[in-house]
Amino acid sequence: MSSRPELRGRAARLARLIPAASPGQAARTPFVLLVVLLLGGGLIGLLVLNSALSEGSFKLDDLQKETKSLTDEQQALQRDIDAYSAPDALQRRARELGMVPGGDPAFLGSDGTVKGVPSPAPAAARQDPASTPLVLAPEALTTLVSSSPTASAPAPTTAAATPSTPQPSTTTTPGR
Repeated sequence: MSSRPELRGRAARLARLIPAASPGQAARTPFVLLVVLLLGGGLIGLLVLNSALSEGSFKLDDLQKETKSLTDEQQALQRDIDAYSAPDALQRRARELGMVPGGDPAFLGSDGTVKGVPSPAPAAARQDPASTPLVLAPEALTTLVSSSPTASAPAPTTAAATPSTPQPSTTTTPGR
């Protein structure tokens, strides 16, 4: 008897399509090694890819936190700008600087003609700057606090104006 059983029908046809093992056939060891190396390389590649994605996720989280803090700072600065540019704040600051509301304006036409009748500021609006109390701007308060010898005492927000005109600052900066 032969070592192979007799095949019939469909099995016989399939057996003829698949070549029989011959002594010159390559060994299975290199093929198994190749498959193991490919699978190991794929796993290592997935590990590296997963690590890169995790690092990117941490960077994204840090950038989102930084964006949030910068957005908050930008909104706070915008609130400050809005507070300084409000009409009542502008009017108060202009009065502090000695400005008065103007009279009726006159306009020049494109041909050089004057349209309207200009008038000076009302006499009631023109006040002596010494008679109005001086309210310091926030930026002036910070310079007063930083230049005072005792920084623990809060700087006053209002000060009585002196009858004399304000003198220009005579402070010198080092290195000039």
